[in-house]
Parts: sequence; C-alpha cells; structure tokens
Amino acid sequence: MSHAVNALPGSWAVPKVFRERVGREAGRQRAMTAEGHLLLILHAPPREGASERHGRFFWRKPEGQWQSIEMGTGTRALESHLAEYSQLLDELDDEVQQATSAEDYFSVMRHLRPLHRAAAHQRTALQQAREIMPTDRDLIIFRDAAEQLEHTATMIHEEAKYGLDFSIARQAEEQARTSHQMAVASHRLNVLVAFFFPLATVSAIFGMNLTHGFEAHPTIWPFALVVVISVVAGFLLLNLVSQGPKTLAPPPATPITHSKRRRVRSRHRQEMSRPS
Repeated sequence: MSHAVNALPGSWAVPKVFRERVGREAGRQRAMTAEGHLLLILHAPPREGASERHGRFFWRKPEGQWQSIEMGTGTRALESHLAEYSQLLDELDDEVQQATSAEDYFSVMRHLRPLHRAAAHQRTALQQAREIMPTDRDLIIFRDAAEQLEHTATMIHEEAKYGLDFSIARQAEEQARTSHQMAVASHRLNVLVAFFFPLATVSAIFGMNLTHGFEAHPTIWPFALVVVISVVAGFLLLNLVSQGPKTLAPPPATPITHSKRRRVRSRHRQEMSRPS
C-alpha cells in the first residue's frame, strides 16, 4: 500500500503491518502492536458543528519514545491530547451550571453526546494499549485519565438530563396550574352570572324602577357614591377571579457538584504531569 493512500505519516518508519491496517482515514479509535512498536489511533475532541472525525496518530517506538505529528513528541503529546478533552468538558460543565431553561440543557446534551462517545472509545483504545504494554507506567496514567474523562462526561450528561427533565416537568406543572386557575375563574364567573341572571332578566322584562327617595335630590353625591361602590366591588371581583399560580422553586442541587468534578480532574492532571 502506498503512502499516498495511507493516513499514516509517510516519514514514519513504522512496521508495514500498520500501514496495511490503516486506510485513507484513521477509522475507529484503537491500538495495535507489531515488532515492539505501538500505534495509538485516537480522535481529536469533536467540536460543535463538526460532522467528521479527525484522527490523531501516536507512535511508541520499542525504546519507549512517543511521536505524533500534531501534538509533538514525548508523553506531552498524549497529555496535550487529553487536556483538550478536559478543557471542553470544563466548558460544558460551566454551561450546565448556568443553564436556566430546557433549551439550555438540551444544547449542552447535543454538544456533549459526540464528546462522550469519543471519550468512551478513547478509554477502550488506551485500555488495549495498557494490556499490550503492561509495564509502561505512562500508559497506566493515560488510561486512568481517559477513564476519568469518560466518567466526567457521564456525570455532566446525567446532570444536564436531570435539569432538562426538571425544566420540562416544571413547565408542565406551571401550565397545569394556569389551566386550573383559569377553570376556577371561569367557574366563579359562571356562578355570579347564574346568580344575577334571573334578577336581571325579571328586572328587564318588567322594567322595575324602585322608589328610593333620591329622585328629588339634584346633588351629584348619590351618583358619585354609587360609582365608587361599583368600582370597589369591581376590584374585589377582579381579585377574586384572577389569582395567578404560584412560582415553583428552583431544582435542588445534584449529588455531584461542579467544584468536586473540577477537583477530580485537576488531581488527574497533576498525576499525568509527574515524571514516571
């Protein structure tokens, strides 16, 4: 197979079997070994809006030296690669903490889904490499860091799903309360109409005009008194039939806190930076 149709860098002196097993694209995340060489095929963390996977190759020589085209040489190459995943997870974690609506939570879940899937497959590939090279201390650290990234992605997904479910339930309950309040107000109005309808109908038919003694007084005070009483009664009636629903309390805190996840990831980054 020629280098022109192979995704591996042409300058790498890797075993021939590696080039035979790698096509024009990186393919799925995995580890392979031959003649003491180890090849890790991982994916760059998926970005928002990206539809294609971007493969990264990490080659470990029999002497223990790591090499990568994009991320440099040495163990720092894999450290930088895993740090990109950690940074994106931190950003999504912040978005979850700041989310206030179902749309916000759904946006986090949409961006997290491909990252979570890539982190899970990455952990599997590093576990394969760990089994291939059981005495390599660096691979143990990288495998543990990948497991922590997958666990963090799972926790963020669960928290976002919890927030989304709560937001949907809160909106549904608010709508139910509003509908109930409207039904109560409508019932009260119907009761008032039913109570006064016979009296108003009889008065309209017979033209009832009761003598109250105010006809002979030209002053405006009786009329003003009736207007004031009517306005006050109208406000009391308005308050009776239009009481709004109560606002629900915010969602309770989840067991795994934002700061705790940050501390765990910080501890794993410190372990990765220690010399083997």
